[in-house]
Amino acid sequence: MPVSTVALLTAGGLAPCLSSAVGGLIERYTEVAPDVRIISYQNGYAGLLTGRSVEVTPEVREGAALLHKFGGSPIGNSRVKLTNVADCVKRGLVQEGQDPLRVAAEQLTADGVDVLHTIGGDDTNTTAADLAAYLAEHDYPLTVVGLPKTIDNDIIPIRQSLGAWTAAEQGAIFARNVLAEHSSNPRMLIIHEVMGRHCGWLTAETARRHHAWVAEQQWLPGVGLDARRWDVHAVFVPELSIDLTTESARLRAIMDDIGCVNIFLSEGAGVAEVVAELEAAGLEVPVDPFGHVQLDKVNPGAWFGKQFAALLGAEKVMVQKSGYFSRSAAAGDEDLALIRQCTEYAVDAALRGESGLVGEDEERGHELRAIEFPRVAGGKKFDVDVPWFTELRSSIGHA
Repeated sequence: MPVSTVALLTAGGLAPCLSSAVGGLIERYTEVAPDVRIISYQNGYAGLLTGRSVEVTPEVREGAALLHKFGGSPIGNSRVKLTNVADCVKRGLVQEGQDPLRVAAEQLTADGVDVLHTIGGDDTNTTAADLAAYLAEHDYPLTVVGLPKTIDNDIIPIRQSLGAWTAAEQGAIFARNVLAEHSSNPRMLIIHEVMGRHCGWLTAETARRHHAWVAEQQWLPGVGLDARRWDVHAVFVPELSIDLTTESARLRAIMDDIGCVNIFLSEGAGVAEVVAELEAAGLEVPVDPFGHVQLDKVNPGAWFGKQFAALLGAEKVMVQKSGYFSRSAAAGDEDLALIRQCTEYAVDAALRGESGLVGEDEERGHELRAIEFPRVAGGKKFDVDVPWFTELRSSIGHA
């Protein structure tokens, strides 16, 4: 079936790829199918449900390359799950008694959309899968082609999510300034809290890049400019249990020796312990529309800071979160190349009428393809046995 109208939406949290992915899709359509009409739904699925869209004009097509230079999303994001009816009603996105999937389908029909491009993480794309299944059941011929966005790099079976490399590099840049705070107080404990609910990849890759930066610098220990004070001393990820007794003894020795300790902590590490403590105190554990614990409200970094401060005898504790700094950056060179590959494939797949999530399929020899939506899931674990991570842990003294 020929394609006449294409719609774009971005959803979920930000990542250093959204603006570039929007730009890449517009550029590719302009190159290979210039007569195709393009609209963008504003603020993700919220805009789809409420019928808020903007036409991609010739002026926008001509200037689409500018979008590669910026972070954020030019068309706006939101966190909406179409199958969470109660939340959609509560937020005024649909009326009581309405089915959000049907409302979305009717809006797509009204707009004459043949192809919907969703740019987001596992929640965005599983929601896209729900929508595609609903439309198929009701004989509405819509092609849905997603692009994988998550700085956690935790989408099954995607080898590398768009924006994750840039987020790690930006987190390492953030760390350079934050870790200079080791000189602000004797016995200083700094916790660099990195995004990553279930997957420790971003924390590990951020720590690896910072550790490599430390190794590349020239130092002057005689005046206190000591590489050991700037380096990573511990990396905690959700995939590995944390032995507070063993780790605190090791880190206390470092604190006694050089007067500071720097920890890179995944925000999802130890969440079970924090939740258990809240529940034991009779407190409500806040969750988002997808049922995830709201990490910014349970604050695992502060919890770990309190535990380790006592065990290490720290005089001052600083918890700094790099997530919003990292995820709002413009895409770096590594990601720009991957985004280009994926957006070009996504447009070509859409024009063929081929639905799926575009990425390198880990279960099919890393082939770049439109991966079937039923195979897409979140919560991919970071492989803590990859050589570069075991080498990093060994080099910074982990048991």
